[in-house]
Amino acid sequence: MVESGTRVVVADDDVLLREGLASLLAGSGYDVVGRASMPTELLTQVRQLRPDLVIVDIRMPPTYTAEGLEAAAAIREELPGTAILVLSAHVLVEQATELLRSGQCTGYLLKDRVSDVGDFIATLDRIVKGATVVDPVLVQELLTVRRFEDPLRALSPREREVLKLMAEGRSNSGIAQQLWVTDGTVEKHVSSIFAKLAIPETPADHRRVLAVLTFLDSH
Repeated sequence: MVESGTRVVVADDDVLLREGLASLLAGSGYDVVGRASMPTELLTQVRQLRPDLVIVDIRMPPTYTAEGLEAAAAIREELPGTAILVLSAHVLVEQATELLRSGQCTGYLLKDRVSDVGDFIATLDRIVKGATVVDPVLVQELLTVRRFEDPLRALSPREREVLKLMAEGRSNSGIAQQLWVTDGTVEKHVSSIFAKLAIPETPADHRRVLAVLTFLDSH
């Protein structure tokens, strides 16, 4: 459930999509404090309004390449506590790797994959609360490439399954429900994954995000 007063800025050059999404969010309990059609406009609004969440398309004017993604990276650097959802029609995960690597409160979803409003709002809530969420279709696509020097080769099939669900943004409890095991069993798998991938526990890094990025980079 969305926390009351969660402030959001929506950025998309498609006015119908932008206004429709803003209306949907407002009806779901979000406080839509800004709407932007240009990356420069988005940055200005975020700096002035300090929203809790930014939803941004990747391809925006003037060149429609990666301006939205570049704006998201700038927001992450200037205001690291801001949650960011990249909502795109394009599969460009590798270009978004640095944004995903930057830490918590980050998501990447495909527009045409959003088919259930309740699931979408629940995903936004998880991102605002700290999760990193990557669309399962993007995860599956990456499973077909870059098989050489696979750093995941040390993981058991069950650990790979747990890591895949982590990449989809599921919590330990969510993974436990999906796999019909206890939370404690999932915690053991996650600890083993960290150990086998040589991801140390340090104050500067988010181990769960680093594990997910290893998964994305390796498949």
